[in-house]
Amino acid sequence: MKGQRASVEEVRIVAKRVVLAVPTTYMNESGNALGSLVHRFGVEDPERLVIVHDELDLPPGGIQVKLGGGLAGHNGLRSIQAHLHTTAFARVRIGIGKPRGEGADHVLSRPSRQDREALATTTTAAADAVEVIATSGVAAAMQRFNTKSAPA
Repeated sequence: MKGQRASVEEVRIVAKRVVLAVPTTYMNESGNALGSLVHRFGVEDPERLVIVHDELDLPPGGIQVKLGGGLAGHNGLRSIQAHLHTTAFARVRIGIGKPRGEGADHVLSRPSRQDREALATTTTAAADAVEVIATSGVAAAMQRFNTKSAPA
């Protein structure tokens, strides 16, 4: 559909209506898509939003759930903050690792086979994290997904 800024699907998770959206804009214009959706679905509390995004500060395959926080140079989050005028939304951060060179080149390059395998597993965990947030809240998701393995 012309002018549509995201692919959108409404689903039920344990009797709760959840809207899943994937922006069709460039990543650094994600706020354009989200701003329209927030208005369309009448979301007034930013804590009811869950943003799933890549994170350079986590190793490939790492996952972290958090509520609010800084932008860490992420242009997609910067765009969302500019449109919502807040960073008080939940986040599911999917690790892609620190780049050796420029961050943009790293994000746009094809991951190694090992990283692709880790990311495939993490994508499933991220979907699980969104489900836990929807059913039990951010704190429960943080407790479940932010646990760190003990050092070897």
